[in-house]
Amino acid sequence: MADEKLWLLPDGVDEVLPPRARVLEELRRRMLDLFERWGYEYVMPPVVEYLDSLLSGIGEDLDLQTFKITDQITGRMLGVRADITPQVARIDAHRLPSAAPQRFCYLGPVLHTRPDKFAGSRNPLQIGAELYGHAGIEADAEVVSLLLELLAIAGIKPVTLELGHMGLFHAICELAHFDRAMESRILERLLMKDEHGLAEALAGTEASAAVGEHLNALLALNGDDSVLGRAREALKRAPVSVMAALDDIERLVALIRERVPAADIHLDFAELRGYRYHTGVMFAAYTPTVGRAIAWGGRYDNIGHSFGRPRPATGFSTDLKVLAGLSGAGRQQLPKIFAPAADDPARMAAIGDLRVAGYRVVEGLPGQTASARDMGCEQVLVERGGQWQLDDI
Repeated sequence: MADEKLWLLPDGVDEVLPPRARVLEELRRRMLDLFERWGYEYVMPPVVEYLDSLLSGIGEDLDLQTFKITDQITGRMLGVRADITPQVARIDAHRLPSAAPQRFCYLGPVLHTRPDKFAGSRNPLQIGAELYGHAGIEADAEVVSLLLELLAIAGIKPVTLELGHMGLFHAICELAHFDRAMESRILERLLMKDEHGLAEALAGTEASAAVGEHLNALLALNGDDSVLGRAREALKRAPVSVMAALDDIERLVALIRERVPAADIHLDFAELRGYRYHTGVMFAAYTPTVGRAIAWGGRYDNIGHSFGRPRPATGFSTDLKVLAGLSGAGRQQLPKIFAPAADDPARMAAIGDLRVAGYRVVEGLPGQTASARDMGCEQVLVERGGQWQLDDI
């Protein structure tokens, strides 16, 4: 007996069916056209690569999300990509090396061992853009503005942009000489907004009282632009690099407001989610109908180090399937037409004209029993006096 469950998909793995597939494809085309208008070059990295290349410059969190398989030809370990950003870093470093700033965009499937931030999906359709070769905050402002326009053409509104900076956290941890394990532990407490847990984590260290004050300040520093003034006061005894990070955020907010005056910007210096390769500005986009970020990004200047080319880099990514589900910018679709089977050149000419005009025409096949309505059609071609004309069903 055949297995009655052969048609089922693994948990967290989905497929896109009509009519959602059409909406997604239309959105894909508009977004790739947007990238091209901004000067971003389209790249299509492979789904599978050698594992050490996929994880270069990343962290253990992406390693846990990556499916591993053995290459039957070389015996080396391969990985099914869980994020396209490391692949683009490899392309910038070795496939298309340049001393000038480079802009890349991409769109393709990724696979996760477990559901994470992509709205619970294990097979997102990741779309994103990356800018390599410029360390200034102007590059971050460009990719943030591009993200906001991307969400706008998808018809997603309202959108809140949340800004943070990994440099604040790293500078405070360096002051305390925390190792990587302790950094991860403290980061988890910050993400949970757990003041008591943070105090417990610090109790087992030799961190000074000032370090504890600085980390607790991060928990309270969230809100509108006025947060920057409070941050400068609360962190005035922190390392100089903390003030530099606050300067970055202040300049970034000003540049975004110049480019997108209506942008809704929120600051949160404890919201440091994402893969731990971020080194500076971090951002995420939210909309009220979704309980998690719908897009995210930031600066990751160290990602090319393992490839021998640690260039400055910033960018963003999101799941096209999530955006398509939220999109309010669908194209008005013309009626679907059924053309019954007939050996008549005039019929083919009429079908051709309709398709050129943008109509979807389904041709009947000899002997088929399905009706036009069964085929999902709203109109039908009928022959009258040698002319093929449209009738409503």
